[in-house]
Amino acid sequence: MTSQSTPNGTNASDADDTDVNDTDANDTTERTSPLHDAHTAAGASFTDFAGWQMPVRYSSDLAEHHAVRTAAGLFDLSHMGEIVLLGPEAGQALDYALAGKLSALNVDQAKYSLLLSRSGGIVDDLVVYRTGDDRYMVVANASNRDAVAAELRDRTAPFDVEVFDESDDIALIAVQGPAALSILLATPGLSADAGALGGSDFGERLSALKYYWSLPAEFETHPVLIARTGYTGEDGFELYLAPDNARALWDALLEAGAEQGLVPAGLASRDTLRLEAGMPLYGHELGLDTMPAQAGLGRVVNLAKDTDFVGRAASEEGPDPEARVLVGLTGEGKRAARAGYPVFAHDDTTGDDAEVGIVTSGALSPTLGMPVAMAYVAPRFARENTVLHVDVRGTRLPFTVTALPFYSRKKR
Repeated sequence: MTSQSTPNGTNASDADDTDVNDTDANDTTERTSPLHDAHTAAGASFTDFAGWQMPVRYSSDLAEHHAVRTAAGLFDLSHMGEIVLLGPEAGQALDYALAGKLSALNVDQAKYSLLLSRSGGIVDDLVVYRTGDDRYMVVANASNRDAVAAELRDRTAPFDVEVFDESDDIALIAVQGPAALSILLATPGLSADAGALGGSDFGERLSALKYYWSLPAEFETHPVLIARTGYTGEDGFELYLAPDNARALWDALLEAGAEQGLVPAGLASRDTLRLEAGMPLYGHELGLDTMPAQAGLGRVVNLAKDTDFVGRAASEEGPDPEARVLVGLTGEGKRAARAGYPVFAHDDTTGDDAEVGIVTSGALSPTLGMPVAMAYVAPRFARENTVLHVDVRGTRLPFTVTALPFYSRKKR
């Protein structure tokens, strides 16, 4: 999710996303998106994620994945959390609460950041938008919404700022893929916010919008924030608006994009897209037991800023030198390494195979046609081209350590 890329060259994301099998065991309330009826009408299959019933697929995982790579996919991300900070010290408050320097953002700019624990672990990965001189919007993973809101309230208490959880008042729609820009330009009812932009031409402003910047806009006179961000490795936009207006925009986008190959896409394809793009997922690659440096996110932690922040001391000390680090793995054939599968390396001294890591995400890549995975392994086995073995249901198959991302638009 960043125009800042992560140190391994990937774009770390949209702050959420979703392994389609994830649930929040502590949440017994089933919630539905404001677009639920649209998904049902389109024949979607649903999955539970953090207490939300969200579309996992409409037609097939592969078809939706390929649509995003070749044309465009339409995603409902209304389960994400949006927490707003408002006040003259909002920037300074976020500088203390998060690992980055958010006060340096320009109005309409966004930044990928991390909410760290005092021990340096990752409470959540976030995208922060500066939407006004004294207003910021923090986008959190759905499963961490309450924790993020509580931490931000606690950490910003000494500052002149108020914290509001506005998640229930915001719907989020994403258009991802090579045709995303042309689809938005063809969508009737979308226009620039003349008050904010002085009447500037919508098409020119949208076309010129840089990655990780946002554009105040309108849909049928209702406010919409359009951000050029995403979690798929493709060009794309995310649109924040009131839930009551979401269905009309969803339908308008589908109609405008029909001739360009736009299809509704579910969380299953979103997961394989982000995996190919090497984007970490909270609960898999990121968590409280992981420090940013282990996940290749060391540069997201701004140790150069001249203020203290929660987790700074632990970040300066860094992880144990023997702590496992995140790597990419590629295999042969069609058998995928899945989350939780152990990783082994041959010990030339003893002649035995030792368990040296664990897979955090894996799939048969629809774009590349080969198994890809991310795994945490002991540092001495993290060098590129190192051959390791993954236990795939009782059979140890060779996988090669590969630089992330597996797929990049630039590599086409």
